[in-house]
Amino acid sequence: MAPPFSWWGGKETQRGTPVVVKMENPNNWSMVELETPSEDDSFLLTKGEKVKNKNAKQLTWVLLLKAHKAAGCLTSIASALFSFGSVIRRRVATGKTDSSTSNSWFYSCIKVFVWFSLILLGFEIAAYYKGWHFNTYDLHIQHLYTLANPLAVKGVFDLLYSIWVVVRVEYFAPILRSLANVCIVLFFIQSLDRLILCLGCLWIRTWKIKPVLKDGPVDLEDGDGGYYPMVLVQIPMCNEKEVYQQAIAAMSSLEWPKSKLLIQILDDSDDSTTQMLIKEEVHKWQKDGVNIVYRHRVIREGYKAGNLKSAMNCSYVKDYEFVAIFDADFQPSADFLKRTVPYFKDNEDIGLVQARWSFVNKEENLLTRLQQINLAFHFEVEQQVNGIFLNFFGFNGTAGVWRIKALEGSGGWLERTTVEDMDIAVRAHLHGWKFIFLNDVECQCEVPESYEAYRKQQHRWHSGPMQLFRLCFPAIIESNISIWKKGNLIFLFFLLRKLILPFYSFTLFCIILPMTMFVPEATLPTWVVSYIPATMSFLNILPSPKSFPFIVPYLLFENTMSVTKFNAMISGLFQLGSSYEWIVTKKSGRSSEGDLYLLVDEKPKHQRGTSEPNLGDLKEEIKQKARKSSRKKKHNRIYTKELALAFLLLTAAVRSLLSAQGIHFYFLLFQGISFLLVGLDLIGEQVD
Repeated sequence: MAPPFSWWGGKETQRGTPVVVKMENPNNWSMVELETPSEDDSFLLTKGEKVKNKNAKQLTWVLLLKAHKAAGCLTSIASALFSFGSVIRRRVATGKTDSSTSNSWFYSCIKVFVWFSLILLGFEIAAYYKGWHFNTYDLHIQHLYTLANPLAVKGVFDLLYSIWVVVRVEYFAPILRSLANVCIVLFFIQSLDRLILCLGCLWIRTWKIKPVLKDGPVDLEDGDGGYYPMVLVQIPMCNEKEVYQQAIAAMSSLEWPKSKLLIQILDDSDDSTTQMLIKEEVHKWQKDGVNIVYRHRVIREGYKAGNLKSAMNCSYVKDYEFVAIFDADFQPSADFLKRTVPYFKDNEDIGLVQARWSFVNKEENLLTRLQQINLAFHFEVEQQVNGIFLNFFGFNGTAGVWRIKALEGSGGWLERTTVEDMDIAVRAHLHGWKFIFLNDVECQCEVPESYEAYRKQQHRWHSGPMQLFRLCFPAIIESNISIWKKGNLIFLFFLLRKLILPFYSFTLFCIILPMTMFVPEATLPTWVVSYIPATMSFLNILPSPKSFPFIVPYLLFENTMSVTKFNAMISGLFQLGSSYEWIVTKKSGRSSEGDLYLLVDEKPKHQRGTSEPNLGDLKEEIKQKARKSSRKKKHNRIYTKELALAFLLLTAAVRSLLSAQGIHFYFLLFQGISFLLVGLDLIGEQVD
């Protein structure tokens, strides 16, 4: 017989006394007995209550684990804030700031906006605590007009705030709305252009369209009977102490008959030590039978364009048919000429063959990863689509092969702008020459690892096109090309992609958006603030799918860089002093594995009595040399324009809290933090 089964129900009878249910047989619920529990029955619990107690214990452990994780998270946040504070103290202590903002009109305008927003924020906070806030703008405006009535004024603050509201509604709001509408239209046009480019790229990928050789594959096997025209290779450099060795090694290893190849090292260095090192390296390769020459200009005028122009004036250049141009940090593969030069055969109207860039340091830090996204879209989408459908694109200044006849027939290299590559490309296009872009031929190079170098590079890349547009506009109008090509050059190539893009990006997201927080009658719609920018960022990141985790930092960083691009665009358009700055982008000297093997093969030939170097040791040696040469020159800076805009955006974010504008608040908050990080130079290479 089964033992009695007891259950203390925990419920009360009508008299308020708990009862105990006793069963002789747990499987037979028809025989039950109710009785008042005794003290001995107090330990009898139901199965449900045991489960409840067990769940309570589990919940306690879960809460303890969550509390432990929260404590760890708070510790990490505190540590990060402490490190952040230490970085700020170091930046302020060094006193290294961006010297270009000391007397900048642009920086002065930003400071005016910052002080204006701080004053308005004080007004709005005081008004908020006085209860002057409503859920709708109509009620808000109606109430504020009532405050503008002198009979309703009760104090000085009421009077000042009432005056501000009247001025805001009558004058500021219409101006902001009009400017915002113009920027939204430009934003929509530029987004449409970006979408069409992406559709063109999709069409090319779907149908596997690419440039083809006119008469099929060219025979390059037989050095005597194959297609081996005379090729000149030019490497312009200036104080390129970190990369000269690997650049010369890569060019000297190009697979082309020695009798039909000449390498020019065009050294514009003003440092005697660097000159000596480069000259010695050239002599070493000359002893190995490489047809290579060293040139140094006494009068260094015209920057890179002047250097190339001087080299083209050499008497022996007339014996060559093509010229391949590489910057000092570029490392072409040995078969580069074999994969590019054949496209000129029997194509007398082809003036340029451009290869794609790839990057040896694209994963070095967050800045290099974000640059990889931009440049991948530029080559995969912009250059490829324009090359396939228009036979025209901007020459990238390096990793390209020119027909010398096209260069000379278009006027040669000119020193009138800081974008000599775009200048010669536009003039060649106006003379009827066609371009080919090879997306499957890559040439390795570096992207800037520090924000200072990247910022200067972007300033030159965005001020130069505006200089060029002013100079080329009459020539475009008077040229003999079709109206369609003229329209493409003027409206798409120059105005939309070089002028409108930086203008609306900076004006809309860095000025108009924060100002609308203080002028709520002109608030931007949500789709302008979030949906369209997110979609455009998604399209930009498609050519580099591995970069999808960085889509949000990419969106914020592009808006942050709009300050530099806008400033550069204005400088170039109105020919201000900074538009003529030509600063060589600093290199880190990061070698690809192929170049390291070239150096391994090359060094024993010139260093007698030494053992063959190990590849790992050589790589470390190159890194140490680059680090040693740049240790005294590198330092992190404070960028005042970016910091001023960070304060402006964060002030506007605080104001948006008073209006409970969710998406606007988060956008302004994260964009302000992005400006703050960039202003403190925390985005790229960090120097101890």
